Amino acid sequence: MSLRHLHYFIAVAEYGSFTRAAEALFVSQPALSQQIKLLETHLGAPLFSRSGRLTRLTDAGVVYLHYARQALQQLESGRQAIHDVKDLSRGQLRIALTPTFSAWLMGPLLAEFSARYPGINLQLNELSQEHIEQALLADEADCGLAYDSVRSAGLSSLKLFDETLAVVVSQQHPLATQRTLSLQQLGAQRLILLTKNFATRSQIDAFLQQHQISPDIIMEASSPGAVCEIVRHSQLVTLLPAPVAHAASGLRALALRQACLQRSALFIQRSQGRQTAAAQAFGHLCQQRAAVFASGIDPR
Repeated sequence: MSLRHLHYFIAVAEYGSFTRAAEALFVSQPALSQQIKLLETHLGAPLFSRSGRLTRLTDAGVVYLHYARQALQQLESGRQAIHDVKDLSRGQLRIALTPTFSAWLMGPLLAEFSARYPGINLQLNELSQEHIEQALLADEADCGLAYDSVRSAGLSSLKLFDETLAVVVSQQHPLATQRTLSLQQLGAQRLILLTKNFATRSQIDAFLQQHQISPDIIMEASSPGAVCEIVRHSQLVTLLPAPVAHAASGLRALALRQACLQRSALFIQRSQGRQTAAAQAFGHLCQQRAAVFASGIDPR
């Protein structure tokens, strides 16, 4: 049995058709059928049930598919490990992060990382925290940046800094002349907030409930950028990390009096298994820049 047999088997299983699998693999259908038959003979069990044009996995095929995929994934990890040289002259880094991180933190950080390691290909994926944890566990990401606590077993986190959310208004808003805002004033505002699938929104809702504040939430948006644009061109108010407002033109950030809406920024990775050299280097850079992040100053 060879790797080719595994690739052929997985292709037929995924396409549900010998014809389409053969086309995708650029082999003839008879050659593909012969290789699958050899694999079945080697395993001593039929892997597919063929009925006319319909091809389905047998019970044995369903079980074997799991292990075949796992084997190829392990072999791919081994291949990457060979090329994951210590000097970081080549490789890739897959970063999963929440959208509010990318709204102000990632530009300066990635610019510095790319300058240090120009041979590393960076792949960014904005996800909810739940999906960040799922991506890490499935080896679809090398590290994650999110907030508060990690919920999944098999992951570890490193606290980078505490971040404070501020009241954000346009520079034309009547409140823009103030430096701070009371909870009572906040409760009287008309708000636009991120949608409920954001961890930031969950934290805001919990804060409002804790302090018995019931503002008029008249609009929701699915990205921090959209929220900022709407606030800039309206009299609506929002709650976002203060550096988001500092980085955007036409906005003002006001600190809340009486209470502080704060959360912890985390660097997340798998607690077991090989950590790529690129992920380790990125984690070290995050730690070095933690104080700068907390201040909201562009490190460039």
